[in-house]
Amino acid sequence: MSGNESRLNAINEITNAAPFETSMTKPLKDIWACDVFGLEQMEESLSKSAFKAIKKTVQSGAVLEPAVADMVAAAMKDWAMTRGAKFFSHIFYPMTNATAEKHDGFVVTNSDGGAITEFTGSLLIKGEPDGSSFPNGSLRMTNAARGYTAWDPTSPAYMMHTANGAVLMIPSVFMSWTGEALDKKIPLLRSNSAMNAAAQKVLTLMGEEEIATLNSSCGAEQEYFLVDEKFANARPDLLLAGRTLFGASPAKGQEFDDHYFGAIPERVQVFMQDLEDKLYRLGIPAKTHHNEVAPGQFEIAPYFEAANVAADHQQMMMTLLKGTAKAHGFICLLHEKPFAGVNGSGKHVNWSVGNATQGNLLDPGCTPNENLNFLLFCGAVIRGVHKFGPLLRAVIASAANDHRLGANEAPPAILSVYLGTQLEKVFDDIRTGELHVPTTGGQMDLGLSQILKFDRDSGDRNRTSPFAFTGNRFEFRAVGSSQSVSGPLVAMNTMLADSLEWIAAKLETELQSNSDKTAAVFAVLKELMEEHSNVVFGGDGYSSEWHTKAVDERGLKNIPTTADALPAFKTPEVIELFSSTGVLSPVELASRFEVYAEQYVLSIEVEAKLVVEMATTMIYPAAINYLSSIASTGLQLEHSPADRVAKTASAMMASVEKLSAALEAEFDSEEAHMNFLASDVCGLMLEVRASADTLETLVADNLWPLPKYREMLFIK
Repeated sequence: MSGNESRLNAINEITNAAPFETSMTKPLKDIWACDVFGLEQMEESLSKSAFKAIKKTVQSGAVLEPAVADMVAAAMKDWAMTRGAKFFSHIFYPMTNATAEKHDGFVVTNSDGGAITEFTGSLLIKGEPDGSSFPNGSLRMTNAARGYTAWDPTSPAYMMHTANGAVLMIPSVFMSWTGEALDKKIPLLRSNSAMNAAAQKVLTLMGEEEIATLNSSCGAEQEYFLVDEKFANARPDLLLAGRTLFGASPAKGQEFDDHYFGAIPERVQVFMQDLEDKLYRLGIPAKTHHNEVAPGQFEIAPYFEAANVAADHQQMMMTLLKGTAKAHGFICLLHEKPFAGVNGSGKHVNWSVGNATQGNLLDPGCTPNENLNFLLFCGAVIRGVHKFGPLLRAVIASAANDHRLGANEAPPAILSVYLGTQLEKVFDDIRTGELHVPTTGGQMDLGLSQILKFDRDSGDRNRTSPFAFTGNRFEFRAVGSSQSVSGPLVAMNTMLADSLEWIAAKLETELQSNSDKTAAVFAVLKELMEEHSNVVFGGDGYSSEWHTKAVDERGLKNIPTTADALPAFKTPEVIELFSSTGVLSPVELASRFEVYAEQYVLSIEVEAKLVVEMATTMIYPAAINYLSSIASTGLQLEHSPADRVAKTASAMMASVEKLSAALEAEFDSEEAHMNFLASDVCGLMLEVRASADTLETLVADNLWPLPKYREMLFIK
């Protein structure tokens, strides 16, 4: 079947497909966390002393005795096997944005050759996948293959079901034989620990006597596209690169703003309900779903959870999004910019810190000017973003996210903090030393008797800010949709730990010379704001005026590409940040640069090769076929498009030749290679695309081989 026949058949099959079979979903109370081996299940199956020990480990990170691990392992195996599991897996998160798993059977043989099941504490605690075959950034040589997974009891085990059975999944960390972190979970756990230690110092100085272990929390809003698999399977770029490398803009896109929060297509609604049932079974609190801005784009947002569990749940959600979409005849696209000219996809990470005794320390309450703990922690965030803005840009850097950042759909590549009108005034007053009573948002009164009045928030939202305060948390809006949330969480926790250490030292000095605690706090915050207030900005982040002012007057950095961003990992201040907090050693940090740089290079090269292949083997032949069909008619029209098609096809192939030559270039450093790809190769790919997209508008529709934007975005 030719490419164009495949496309036309796909349109016919999708538009004439029978409705997807649906069934009533079970009540939430019947399915919530039923596939999770959490504290409730442990309490039912463990002795009181064993349960008390594992609960203490889960809630505060206390050391767990091996004997307790044996009891947990036995209970976990029994629970899993009664639900049909024959295999278990230590699931871990290597330095990619994906998950990794190796399935081991519970089965062993006895001396008589019979099959029995076994799962001991030692098997629970440690696994051994290959340590050299994952991205490691030169932490492991090819011949040094040993790597370990180790059980993380602070994130619950769970069951993943397939049509043929189930597997017990055990969240784990992943390290080399020499003990270096090869994953995203170890740094996340360390960053939480560093933040907790620093926060304890500040709260103790503030006179707090009972201080529970502090943890960061995360709620990540996941955007994605759905495309019918019949269309996606006819697009090599979607299958291999996750985005369309070609495609002319349709006559209608998102300019009517009619898709955002619009009625959800029935087929998509069925998919969403199926997905959420799976999420609920795993204890993932999916809270919101809706149509996003672009046609074919949607969002799902969970309720916030402890950062480590939330990061695991985010990985599980991405896996389930793809698997459930496939079961419904869709391909789920998590790429940050799968379609040019329409909204890209992000993953807004809502982040806060708190504990069981002091509560959410980023909740200002009704009188933020009097909430000293809040002011100190919020000030610590401001300082962290100002000092380590380039690091925050680096942890969300990827070839895919470069397409999204800076456009009028995502924050700019300049890291600034939005506080809202009320809080910005409070911190500005602290800086100037002239405190005033902060204004409130007032009451919303529409003058309609049937509409109840309500209190308005103290400030508006700012969708152009990359790092915005949103009531009782900060929202890191620049994170990409395909990315793990662990990297951003590690950076935020670590910069907060550094700032809290600085505050603790300053506060201790002030308290020694000033018995008034409030005066001491304001003295510390005044110094902080004098040094770091340049990062606070409440205006339009898209405006050219801000871009100029941010760089020229405020000293902030505009970091447009991954090639520009990743070198932040090699700067002395970032090396010192991670080393002093114990989150990443210099060697571990260097490995991150190598891995992420390699991923950037490989991503661009795969796309460039696809551009060459698709232009040469699919688009150019379509143009030639069209020219042949026109010639065969024998008609000589005065304004025939034949000349334009011929010239455009020739221009495209000339650009393809230049792109092919560019891919042969060699470099003596990863930085030089990345810069060349960003400055030259990406430009050449766009040059090829411009000609190809023009051809799409000229070649007869029935001869065009690739599913078009109007079909992929609008036919569901």
